[in-house]
Amino acid sequence: MTAAAALSVEHVSKSYALKGSDRLVLRDVNFSVGRNEIVSIVGASGCGKSTLLRLIVGLDDDFRGSISHGADASAGTRVGMVFQDHRLYPWLTVEANVALALDRSPLSSGEKRDRVRHYIDLVGLSSFLTAYPRQLSGGMAQRAAIARALAQEPDVLLMDEPFGALDSILRMRLQDELLAIWERNRVSIVIVTHDVEEALYLSDRVIVMEPDPGRIRDIIEVDLERPRDRSAATLVDLKRRCLGMLVA
Repeated sequence: MTAAAALSVEHVSKSYALKGSDRLVLRDVNFSVGRNEIVSIVGASGCGKSTLLRLIVGLDDDFRGSISHGADASAGTRVGMVFQDHRLYPWLTVEANVALALDRSPLSSGEKRDRVRHYIDLVGLSSFLTAYPRQLSGGMAQRAAIARALAQEPDVLLMDEPFGALDSILRMRLQDELLAIWERNRVSIVIVTHDVEEALYLSDRVIVMEPDPGRIRDIIEVDLERPRDRSAATLVDLKRRCLGMLVA
């Protein structure tokens, strides 16, 4: 892994036992994520995108190859995760839900409180510290989930279809909010999404995967300054190229 890499995935393959035989779901996956870089992974259902995230975050360690986080950190301490479903506990306030990220932290109670409130403020929810999930909109709940993941201060933030359940207008708004958070916090981000336009709008690079078994078909460099124009000819051309690979 290069010195600048926050995450390195090297020759990763993964199989599942199915009806007495091994089914290969990932084959020889190789990529790295630089510090402060945003990388998206797109591909058809069944190409192993979510399986790959599970391996990176450390929920499954039964695979071939290697996954490295930073210099020598373990996945459990240096990687945050945001799911499509915000997964907030309904009986806890926003502040208490975010504080769960620091449950095992050696920080003092005052330091924990300050960090929790810092990240709640970062996602624009300072007025909702004592609100419960049922009192939040879908977008607000997802922002609370992002704050919870960031409170761990990970090197890499993994996001599995984080805006997939939202309507298109709210989805675009939260994409811009995510970029604003990234500008302030500069965490490396890996996003799994079915939305090619979202991937190209947010990312420095887009990894295109193909199925049976899941493997990388191409990596598209998005060498465009931010903020980006969603209707820019360059993005439209990249979208056409990416979709061409996905439907071929």
